[in-house]
This record gives sequence, structure tokens and C-alpha cells, in this order.
Amino acid sequence: MDGVSLNTDPVGDEEADYFEIEGDSVLADYVDQTGMFQGENPLPPAVGMEFESYEDVYYFYSCYAKEQGFGVRVSNTWYRKSKERYRGKLSCSSAGFKKKSEANRPRPETRTGCPAMIKFRLMDTRRWRIIEVELDHNHLINPTSGKFYKSHKNLGVGTKRLLQLDSAEEVQKVRLFRTVVVDADHNGFLDVDEGEFGNSVDDSNQLKFNEGDAVAVEDFLCQAQLTDSNFFYVVDLNEKGSLMNLFWVSSRSKAAYNYFGDVVYIDTSCLANKYEVPLVSIIGINHHGQSVLFGCGLLAMEAAESYIWLFRAWLTSILGRPPQVIIADQCVALQIALADVFPRASHCISLSDIMRKVPQKLGSLLEYEEIETAICKAVYHSSKPEQFEAVWEGMVQQHMLGDHKWLQAIYEDRRRWVPVFVKDVFLAGVLSIQSSDTVSCFFQEYLGVHTSLREFLAKYDRALQSRYQLEALADADSKSSSFMLRSRCYFELQISKLYTNEILKKFEREVEGMYSCFSTRKLNAEGSLVTYIVKEHVEMEGNRRDARDFEVLYNESEMEVQCNCGLFNSKGYLCRHTLSVLNQNGIEEIPPQYILPRWRKDVKRSYVLDYSCRGIDINSQIHRYDNLYRSIVQVIEEGRKSKERYDIAIQGINDILSKLRLGTNPSS
Repeated sequence: MDGVSLNTDPVGDEEADYFEIEGDSVLADYVDQTGMFQGENPLPPAVGMEFESYEDVYYFYSCYAKEQGFGVRVSNTWYRKSKERYRGKLSCSSAGFKKKSEANRPRPETRTGCPAMIKFRLMDTRRWRIIEVELDHNHLINPTSGKFYKSHKNLGVGTKRLLQLDSAEEVQKVRLFRTVVVDADHNGFLDVDEGEFGNSVDDSNQLKFNEGDAVAVEDFLCQAQLTDSNFFYVVDLNEKGSLMNLFWVSSRSKAAYNYFGDVVYIDTSCLANKYEVPLVSIIGINHHGQSVLFGCGLLAMEAAESYIWLFRAWLTSILGRPPQVIIADQCVALQIALADVFPRASHCISLSDIMRKVPQKLGSLLEYEEIETAICKAVYHSSKPEQFEAVWEGMVQQHMLGDHKWLQAIYEDRRRWVPVFVKDVFLAGVLSIQSSDTVSCFFQEYLGVHTSLREFLAKYDRALQSRYQLEALADADSKSSSFMLRSRCYFELQISKLYTNEILKKFEREVEGMYSCFSTRKLNAEGSLVTYIVKEHVEMEGNRRDARDFEVLYNESEMEVQCNCGLFNSKGYLCRHTLSVLNQNGIEEIPPQYILPRWRKDVKRSYVLDYSCRGIDINSQIHRYDNLYRSIVQVIEEGRKSKERYDIAIQGINDILSKLRLGTNPSS
């Protein structure tokens, strides 16, 4: 069951708005009608989960550990001077190693240095939030052995424990921030009691539906559940029980994230441009450089609280594995939410979003054309940070722009959007996406400013199928067609055998660019590390060409090469300057560390989620059913690809059924 309680912190100094959920809900597996905490957990721990007390976190993790078959130990607890606990770490009982003993007969080592653990901390809301999770163990675990660990002695079957509630009146109610979860195992939205949000109810904090929109949403979610057993969605209701926010993600999107989730772009252009459909899309780039969808949301308000809710929902759907890099526009509320939910990711601001706003913010100035030229020169033609600083400072002083608030704001954020500052961050080419064109990148023919929600949802599946077909066609083209190489360069020949055609085309520009590098000379050497200066004729504005120097570091012993142009991190393939240095040193193949799996055409990518049998309790009828169902879905996905595969799948299923019918104890 894909569902979890997602709790949203209040932003700013306002009091948090609490709501009470009664009756049947996804939380019934955690808390029963008497406010008791159940002894089994439907989900593993995930970043963002919150609890009322330190003890609740320990109890939750212990229940999960018992179900999986490992013990728990308290690795660390941090205290303030007031002796109040504010941080904790719970680990697998096999974490670390025992201290060496000087006894004659020391006890044998039983620990394995297991990395499995959770870290959690006390938030300003006085709730305990999980901030880091590691689920994998470096040793075998067995669900049947969980009861033998010390940490589970008090967790018998059906064991319950009273939650730490504030008063007797709350014993039968669970206090949450406004969040409700609905997934494929539930048939409708859950009712929420009316609560307080400030001193009045604001109708703006709910999605605005036109005629037919509400029914369209319900039909869309129901149909998705019927056709996708691992479809995940979460609804967020306001104090009146009206739909305020919605998030959904398909099983294919979750599987695609496993391959291409290193860099993610948050498209909020529908909200910023006041579309009738307040859509937020979470987008990545696949092996053909095409946009791939990781999830969608509808938000009633462009507020930090709404974004936080959305990102926590998405983080839960991807099992708490955040991306390495997140690119988004400059919206303050959006940036606050990203920093809150993804504190360890590299946060970049969309370069195109900044440059698109230049005419809007500066167009009324008398010397606008000169200012725009100076900004473009600083942003696009600075090879070192100090060059950017010099050009920017000269522009500000010359045009007396020291008090311009927008320029001050983007300058303070320069390390998150100016290419010369982000060249050490791997971006997979995503930063070049035009924020104003992102909707057209994925929903070009299906979503306009005045498209209704009902119309969009009716076309949504068609839009996805169109994208899937484009990827399938590009796959077939890359694997079967003989790509016409532009040169006889061995680098190009090597990449043509490995990378998809679209990435190969982009790499060819760098191979051709080697001919514009007219000088490659050794500057200095320190051991095996050699510094080269590569001179290149670079096209500038006005069709003029300018000679520029690029610094390339080459480590012969480690076969490492790095250029200060930063193209490899920006695009994911080597630049013309590094290729020139490799060529000068007689290297005929690109070193393997610079061949990225995300661009390869020979990597078999399955968009059916891979469910491991690890942790399956074969004595549980529910576990057996769940695992068999998910396994047969994979057979279906493989069998539908061709007639030959279909015949193999049908024959295999018939053989299995024949063997099962011969069994003597079908109820076991």
C-alpha cells in the first residue's frame, strides 16, 4: 500500500493549523479508535515522517525492525544544556563493532558494521521528524527471527501502546497537520473535521473547479488505480474538507526515477503564469535528452506550505531517496520549500528563468540595451568567477544600479544560477531547459492557459503515451540504425557504439570543435598532474571570433581530465578542450569514468518496478499474494512486447498452473 502520513510544518511565525481525522483512514494501521499505536507498520521509515515523541519514533522503528527481522539499538542521543533531547539515531543491532577486549576468552564478534539506521530530530513544532534513512543491511535478515532480539521483547503480536496525547478529549483523535492520504487501496477522499486557520476561513485555499472538474478528478484517479496497481496519490484537504492540493505519480514514473533521478527540474510555470490548471510537474531528462515525468501536483496556492506538502508527498512515493540536484525558478516560496524538504540536495535556480525576467525587470531603464549586453557578457562569457565579478561590478557602477533590488537579489544568488559558479555541479543538460517552454516540453499539445482541468485530465494519458512512444522510437533508432559519422575520429567511433543517437549528435559538436582549438600547450607539471592551456576561437556577438584560453588538468596515472569550461558536469560528455588534451597524449579512447550509464543505449531499462523478495514472509498469505501479483505484472509487461515473448509467457503460465493443480494441499 503506497501511503504515509505527511506532515507539513507552518512557515513563518504563525501558529500551526491542526486538524483531527476520525474514522477509517490510512492511519488505521497505526492508530485504532482508542488512540492506541499498533504493533505493525505498513511502510518502512522515510524522510519526512513525524511523530509526537522520541518514544514514538523508537517504537515505530522497532515495529518495522521486528517485521523485517533485525534488532534495534540506540546509537546516539543528543541533549541540550537543559538536558532536553533534540536529536537521535537508531541503528540495526549489527551496527558498528565491539570494542577489543583484553580478556583471556573474549566473546566472538557478532556485529557487521551494518549501515541500516534512521536519524531524527526535534522540530520547532515540538514534533520529531526523520531526517535521514538507510534501509539496506550488509547481512542477511529474516522476519521469523525478529522476535528473538532484545529490542522486541515487549512487542508481541497485537501489542499496543498509548500515544502521548495532549488531553483526555484527544484520546480518540489523531492530531495531524492538514494531510490526508489516499492510494490504490482506498476508494475515496477522507473527511476532515473543520479546524482553525487564523481567525477566518479563506476560500482561496482550495482548488477552483469548473463544471465537471471534480468528477473528472475522481474518474482520473479511479481509472489510474484500475490500470496501474502501484499508482500513488495523496490528497490534501482544507479545514472545510475541500480539496486543496493533490499529488500523483505512476509506477512507470517511479521506475524511471531510478534511472534518471540524479537531476530534477521543478516546473511551476502553470502557477506562475496563472493557468486554469495549477499544475506542478517534476521532470527529469532521459537517455535521449527527452523530458521524463516523475510526478504531478495541483496546488491551490503558490505558498511555501503547499510546496512543502507536495515535495513530501513525492519524497514518500520514491521511498525517501531525494535527487542529487534540483533546479527550479526563483520563487521565494518554492525555494523555502526545497530547502526544507531537500536540505542535502544541490539547489540551482533556472538560468533561463533569470534571463527571461531581465527585460521585465530592467526594460524601463534608459540604458537597457547596454545593461542587457553587459549582463549577457558576464553570464555567458565568464570562464572564471573573478571575470564575472569584474564585469558585473563594472555594469552596476557605470549605470548606477547599486540600489536596484532585483539585481541585488539575483547577484546574491549568483552561485546557484550563473554557469561559472555551478560548473562543478552535474546537471545532465537540464539547466538549459527554458523555464517558459517547460510546459511545451512535456504537455505542448495538451495544456494551454485556458485549458480546463477536465480537458487536461482527459488528454493526460494521451500525452504520456505520446512521450513513451517517442522514447521507444528513439530506442529503436539508436539500436538499429547505422549512424552516419561526421569524422573518422576514434572518440566519435567509440561513443557511436555506446550512446544514443541524440547524445551522439551533441558529442559530435565537440569533436568538430577540436578543429577550432588551434593550440594545446603544457603549462606546468606536478608529478603525474599536468596543466594544459588550450586556445580556441570562440564566436562572440556581431559574428566576430575571439581567442580564449581554457585550462585543462590531466592526470596520466589516474586517467582523469578536467576542463574549467565545465561542459562535462553541465552536459554529461567531455568537451573539445579535454578531447584535444587526450588526443595530444595519444589516448585513443575516452576513459571509462567519463562514459555515463544514463546516456548508454545498451543499458536494459525496465519501467516495471523491481520488487525484491527480501523481507517477504512466506508464511503470510497477504505477503504471498502481494509478491505473486507484482511478479506476474512483470511477466505481463515482458510478454506484451512481441508475439514470441507472448507465446513464452503464456506457455510458462500454463506450465505453472498445471504444476499447481497437481498440488495436494492448495490451502497451505
